[in-house]
Amino acid sequence: MNIDSIKNGIVIDHIQAKKGMEIYEALKLYELDCSVAIITNARSKKMGRKDIIKIDKKMDVNIDILGYIDPNITINIVENDKRTKKYHVELPKKIINVAKCQNPRCITSVEKELDHIFILTDKEKQVYRCKYCEMSLKN
Repeated sequence: MNIDSIKNGIVIDHIQAKKGMEIYEALKLYELDCSVAIITNARSKKMGRKDIIKIDKKMDVNIDILGYIDPNITINIVENDKRTKKYHVELPKKIINVAKCQNPRCITSVEKELDHIFILTDKEKQVYRCKYCEMSLKN
């Protein structure tokens, strides 16, 4: 399989296998008016299998969403056919409006304009809890 390189844009690499579509949906990449390539189950020496997303356009990417979905992702910025910057994503300490609280008694289910805020409470187990009701977020 041959996927062309990109001249200017972003490559999201080292995505855990089978999480590429989740990232595509979460970042709303379907709304872009440029080419977006999703490569799933690519061979990787480091990971065994991985997904890769190539975006043929420079844009701001929500790093909190990426860190929440997979904290091992790397983001490569490509300019004039060359990688100019490389970022490593980390697990965010707080996520806002990335997920919704599932507790029907939480204030966020009544107050619709209230932001859904989750705080990282256990970094090792990647556990987030709702700021308002402390219900654990299922990842």
